[in-house]
Amino acid sequence: MPMGLFTLFDPVYWLFLGPAILFTIYAQFKVKAAYGHYSRVANSAGLTGAQAAREMLRREGLNDVQVEETQGWLSDHYDPRDRTLRLSPGVYRSPSVAAVGIACHEAGHALQHAHAYAFLGLRNALVPVAGIGSWLAWPIIIGGILFGSLGLAKVGLVLFAAIVAFQFITLPVEYNASSRAKDALVRNGVLSQAQEVDGASKVLDAAALTYVAATLAALAQLLYWALRLGMLGGDE
Repeated sequence: MPMGLFTLFDPVYWLFLGPAILFTIYAQFKVKAAYGHYSRVANSAGLTGAQAAREMLRREGLNDVQVEETQGWLSDHYDPRDRTLRLSPGVYRSPSVAAVGIACHEAGHALQHAHAYAFLGLRNALVPVAGIGSWLAWPIIIGGILFGSLGLAKVGLVLFAAIVAFQFITLPVEYNASSRAKDALVRNGVLSQAQEVDGASKVLDAAALTYVAATLAALAQLLYWALRLGMLGGDE
């Protein structure tokens, strides 16, 4: 099969990517369903996401971490550069079970940073390499194919492999942050009822599935191109 006729017209592409795409759709459905439901369920403590995150940080002695509101839907994140937790309006202001779960998950990243969590440090170290890969991997792969340079295409694939490695390292970081959040929500008395704890866990577990889906999709693409470029199973 000529190199230029890969991807959409190649049934092997869909053999690799099809399951990952289906799982991605499933993960997106789960997170939207869980967040949609538990964003309408108020927590018994009446704390907003911002208040729950600040309480978690305070109890852990991280009084220098700022909690701010940012724009966007579920754009919540922790920025280690200025030690700031940025929460979307639906999380920052809401006293829902979903909001406190997500806010405390992001506070979990701040705890990882403060305690020098190994996987977080490794992920941060890979950010520049993954950033370069995200910009250059596909242009180099396609350029190598168009110009008939297998070596150049393989260089692009190595750059893409850095992205896949970054996503794999992201998985323990995200699951660990969720574990810290679940523990803090109960230990700090934010969620005192079993159904609230279960609801927060469902939201966080569904969100974690999106990272798993992204990793599987990236891995499937890596294996597909490794096969087509003769780096897996020999040349075609």
